[in-house]
Amino acid sequence: MSEAERVPSPAAPPAVAAAAAAAAPEEKKGKEPEREKLPPIVSAGAGATAGLDRGSKGQISTFSSFVSTVNQKKEAAENRSSPTHLVFPNIKNVRDLPPICLDVRQKQRISVDAGSSETKAPVLPEPVLPVQPKTMKDFLEDVEKVKSSGDWKTVHDFYLTTFDSFPELNGAFKKDASASFNTIEDSGINAKFVNAVYDALLNTPQDIQKTVLKGIINSLLREWKGPRTKDDLRAYFILLQNPQFNNTSTYVIYAHLLRQIATLVEADHHFLVHWFKKLSQKRFKQLVERLLQFISLRLFPAKPEEFPPISKCSWWIPSASKVLALLNSANSLVHPPLIPYTDFYNSTLDHIDLMEEYHTWQSFGNSHRFSFCQYPFVISIAAKKIIIQRDSEQQMISIARQSLVDKVSRRQRPDMNMLFLNMKVRRTHLVSDSLDELTRKRADLKKKLKVTFVGEAGLDMGGLTKEWFLLLIRQIFHPDYGMFTYHKDSYCHWFSSFKCDNYSEFRLVGILMGLAVYNSITLDIRFPPCCYKKLLSPPIIPSDQNTPVGICNVTTDDLCQIMPELAHGLSELLSYEGNVEEDFFSTFQVFQEEFGIIKSYNLKPGGDKIPVTNQNRKEYVQLYIDFLLNKSIYKQFAAFYYGFHSVCASNALMLLRPEEVEILVCGSPELDMHALQRSTQYDGYAKTDLTIRYFWDVVLGFPLDLQKKLLHFTTGSDRVPVGGMADLNFKISKNETSTNWLPVAHTCFNQLCLPPYKSKKDLKQKLIIGISNSEGFGLE
Repeated sequence: MSEAERVPSPAAPPAVAAAAAAAAPEEKKGKEPEREKLPPIVSAGAGATAGLDRGSKGQISTFSSFVSTVNQKKEAAENRSSPTHLVFPNIKNVRDLPPICLDVRQKQRISVDAGSSETKAPVLPEPVLPVQPKTMKDFLEDVEKVKSSGDWKTVHDFYLTTFDSFPELNGAFKKDASASFNTIEDSGINAKFVNAVYDALLNTPQDIQKTVLKGIINSLLREWKGPRTKDDLRAYFILLQNPQFNNTSTYVIYAHLLRQIATLVEADHHFLVHWFKKLSQKRFKQLVERLLQFISLRLFPAKPEEFPPISKCSWWIPSASKVLALLNSANSLVHPPLIPYTDFYNSTLDHIDLMEEYHTWQSFGNSHRFSFCQYPFVISIAAKKIIIQRDSEQQMISIARQSLVDKVSRRQRPDMNMLFLNMKVRRTHLVSDSLDELTRKRADLKKKLKVTFVGEAGLDMGGLTKEWFLLLIRQIFHPDYGMFTYHKDSYCHWFSSFKCDNYSEFRLVGILMGLAVYNSITLDIRFPPCCYKKLLSPPIIPSDQNTPVGICNVTTDDLCQIMPELAHGLSELLSYEGNVEEDFFSTFQVFQEEFGIIKSYNLKPGGDKIPVTNQNRKEYVQLYIDFLLNKSIYKQFAAFYYGFHSVCASNALMLLRPEEVEILVCGSPELDMHALQRSTQYDGYAKTDLTIRYFWDVVLGFPLDLQKKLLHFTTGSDRVPVGGMADLNFKISKNETSTNWLPVAHTCFNQLCLPPYKSKKDLKQKLIIGISNSEGFGLE
């Protein structure tokens, strides 16, 4: 199983499911199975869903009574034959089912185990399937005939038969009813036929739609004995795509379908994950959106009377979250992903008590208490930022309070400065002073940051702190400093592999990044995505100091983000059709220049004597990439890693993807200049003044590269904070100078000083000159 696929799963372990199946008593001969009971599930106890009120369970009607009511409604509507909105009876009285068992480890990021292609699931003999005489062509012809005849009987009979049971579903949609299709790569389902049937379903009369739902209910009520067959998995896979589940009136049925899928054993989940990844982007996205809507409407129902009380269906949201985890795993197995990871965000969660969710996860992570933090991929980056900020604030308050208590206990006079991380630095010795201050005040790193420049008057209200970050980052990342190498092809910095006696300055950079996240400051740093992946490897400092840190699996894609030419060359080597050994004459040895001296390194023991051949070139490429991105810079990156985590030592980091850490540190590259216009403040100008109207006409007409230059000119970075343009607190001030002057920017305050230009042409010309020549220009 590859590292990319091996992730902890909140599903019940296979051993538990197998034991439960083995313990189930055999059905007594001569007796009808109890159709009203759904498959037994290991109870998670009386744990409450975080943020939801779970009451005690009372005596309520069985699920089969709901089926009877549906049948009665169907019979009453037999004479109605036009497509209408589905109408269902009151569904509050539905038999309560125990919540799914979530075996969750509290100090881990939770997803689902997608498994590897070598995983062996138990292969059970498939039952003989009913023969479905209709093909997709026959079905579409029948639907077309209805338009002229108005007779739905043939189509009704098809839906009635197809959705009557799991075997009938397989008989209708399986490519070959006699084939087993027991592989993860091929579900054996005719996807085009499934899509055609579902696309037509929503345009059929209500009685047909109810017939389909009745068949699904009957299938879900089946008494299960032992593990599911692959045909059962196929049926779940087909039913999950039913567009009827967009309708809230079907949510009770949908919830039971999700619950049965969520509680399948790990090996069955493995098959479903690999089948999900073969869906089209459109169908895959529909599944995700349907599940997100289900969770949102269960949390905040538009009509609460539509659903059972939250205390009676506390397992709905955990079941839906688990199925979403399967889809998230499937999405991560495809390169590029079927949909962006941001499409899994549920913005509704921004409006719940996130800190309660976080504390539930912290306190009861390895119990059966549900928390959305077990499924961090559904929490938006804005919500995660709130969690991290509040966690940081709580740590700041705690550290400051302890300092105050220590002072009082020693009968010393309290000083307000003790509540802050006070940095006193000289501009002429910025790096060395900053390093000395941070080393001396290591115990204060989690206090609120305040900066003072020696010999300069002024209180730090945020501007001096930002200036300190800007100047320090600019100096440390300068090529002459030698700590980082700038790669022009990829427009990013990477760690210098030069050996040195002291790596404390790399630790300083890590601390700076941590302080920026901790104090909500956006940095103008250009690290490749691989850096943030390494920064979360692992997301929490290991207790064993001998455990390597900052080591992660790297590929040619990671190398391409830093050294695209070298990555291309290695890809060419892998695809070369000639004799690699004779034509390239390479060995498992690489060379690097360090201070003008060429040094050699073996990629494996005796590498200088091992030729690269057609047979071992994959190993060579992997070892070479691992050397460049992991081993050759291990000490540098380890110091950087420990520096960052000395400030951001929070379990909230487990909730983040590498891409999200980058956004927290550097901001988002997505610009919305209209949003900036709406949130801009004015000093000396009104938004209706002619100069301001000229300004926005010009800026909104700029191409993206000039808009980024303007943002960089005025704020010190061309990226946007997580909270959007409004968080920039952008201000335009009137500069009472000659209109021959260029605009001036105060980057520490995100302020643009604009002379009152008399024409749009003059303003545009001066603004472009200013923002295009802003390196070292107007920085205050």
